Amino acid sequence: MAAHDTRMLLLGAVALFEPVNGYQIRRELLSWSVDDWANLQPGSIYNGLATLTRQGRLVRHDLEDGGREVAVYELTESGRAELERLVTAGLEDVGVVDRKGFSAAFGLLPLVPHEHALRSLVRRRVALEQLVARLADPGGPAEAPPHALRGVVLWLDLAVAELAWLRETIELMKSGSLRLDSSTWVPPADDPGWQMNADRERYRTLLGR
Repeated sequence: MAAHDTRMLLLGAVALFEPVNGYQIRRELLSWSVDDWANLQPGSIYNGLATLTRQGRLVRHDLEDGGREVAVYELTESGRAELERLVTAGLEDVGVVDRKGFSAAFGLLPLVPHEHALRSLVRRRVALEQLVARLADPGGPAEAPPHALRGVVLWLDLAVAELAWLRETIELMKSGSLRLDSSTWVPPADDPGWQMNADRERYRTLLGR
């Protein structure tokens, strides 16, 4: 997974729950199976948070919480601008085979204003339509080996499938059937998010908010 996609996931996880501690960010990202599809390993999450803090994208607060020290993170204005740039690029940039950036950005859609998200997905649809037309062009490299041409057929089938899904997703968003916020979904009682919300309020109190 590209470094900019890793930054997007880390900044996005902080933005969803800030102020939030490193363990909670690690647990949340692993619940998205990022160690599988994004190749983002648990150890690199802490290293990434430290790097983003040094770069001024995050601010770290060392708090005493119930007799123990805990490091909690929040986005800086620079971090918010970077996250917006990365999510927009992840939604709009179309690759032939690599969709990891799009998967990461789509998972962060609740952070994006509805019209912004819809505009970016429409731009992706246009780019996908152009990609499908290019891959389906019979005037392509006929001199390529048969197995390579067969590989292009796979790329085309995947692009066509994504295009159909994307068109449906855009229509659902336009009709209001697909909402980007969490107002239509309540997590189960044992979801870790409830504890994260409680911790967030306590951290805010400790920070004098």
